Amino acid sequence: VAENNMECNSVVDGNVEEVPSKKVIKFNPPLYKQRYQFVKNLVEQHQPKKVADLGCGDVCLLAILKYQKCVEELVGVDINEGKLKWNGSRLSPCVGDHLDPRELDLAITLYHGSVLEKDCRLLGFDLAACIELIEHFDSEDLGKFPEVVFGYMSPTMIVISTPNSEFNSLFPCVVFRDSDHKFEWNRMQFQTWALDVASRYNYSVEFTGVGEPPTGAEDVGYCTQIGVFRKKAEAAELAILEHHGEHVYEVVYTTSYPSLQQINYRRRVVVYLVYREVSRLRQKYQASLRQHELEPEFVACGNRTGKFTSDLPVPVLTEDDKAMEMAPQPFCIEDKFYVPLQRIIAYPRLGHLCGNVEKLREFLGDVIELNCDGSAVKVDLNDCSDF
Repeated sequence: VAENNMECNSVVDGNVEEVPSKKVIKFNPPLYKQRYQFVKNLVEQHQPKKVADLGCGDVCLLAILKYQKCVEELVGVDINEGKLKWNGSRLSPCVGDHLDPRELDLAITLYHGSVLEKDCRLLGFDLAACIELIEHFDSEDLGKFPEVVFGYMSPTMIVISTPNSEFNSLFPCVVFRDSDHKFEWNRMQFQTWALDVASRYNYSVEFTGVGEPPTGAEDVGYCTQIGVFRKKAEAAELAILEHHGEHVYEVVYTTSYPSLQQINYRRRVVVYLVYREVSRLRQKYQASLRQHELEPEFVACGNRTGKFTSDLPVPVLTEDDKAMEMAPQPFCIEDKFYVPLQRIIAYPRLGHLCGNVEKLREFLGDVIELNCDGSAVKVDLNDCSDF
């Protein structure tokens, strides 16, 4: 409660006691956002493809991580089925995700179940986040946790956050920050536990935290202490995934996102980009005609051709600019404007999406008109209604 910038009471064995008012410490950003940002930074740094949020609650962390371009699979597990059902829709693709698809596929699944149970669908993950989770376990469940998460799931990286009890002296709360907490460790207790777990399951661990203490109280450490566990190289090489194991979790919600790996979305984006580029080049050509910056050449009776010219200073060219300079130029024959496919494919993003002219031609299909030999996009010079 104090983390949300509110005053609180003492909680002892479920009984609420009034305590003398203390100055409430305010975190900016709020502490929960700092924890999520920490995980987000880890994802950006290490680029995991498969991420699990164990004890995902209201799915706030998953809603942040779904925007990370490297992530291809997100999984949330929580014991509270109602929360998962209520918040699952927050993870659904929106209109913008269809208009501007991701580069990579993304599948999101929410499971109802306990993180203390073994489900083979949680094997093979790159990162597992356990944010403010372990303090909700009693001693028996805390004993099971490492065996399941470190021993069975065995992700490449695990991040665990938990309250630092040394910071509690700065809060109005005398005992625990939440009535459901079974314990809150000081730094020595957490680090002793974490080092033991890391040693048993062949991980390394580094300690840090979020929520800096106020000036003059630096000795209490961070408000939230964090351990970042990394599987040692030899352990990663020996890991054997048993995907044929039991499914004990219940699927509460699942969705997938549009991506450029899906041929229909890739074609849609390619067609849009070609429309945009051809329109831009045609407008530039028309402007040059109006400003008399075109050098006309008559190659045949009744056939007018032209090329772009400019008196502007020549800028320093990048490699992409040089590729564009070498590509065939747009041209005009009578009232038709042509943009060679070789020039279109020279645009970096279109080159990335299509790979070669043959694939570009296939994507354009019957949607955009090409010239007789299929080497250029063909549009009316003056009639913009075709685009």
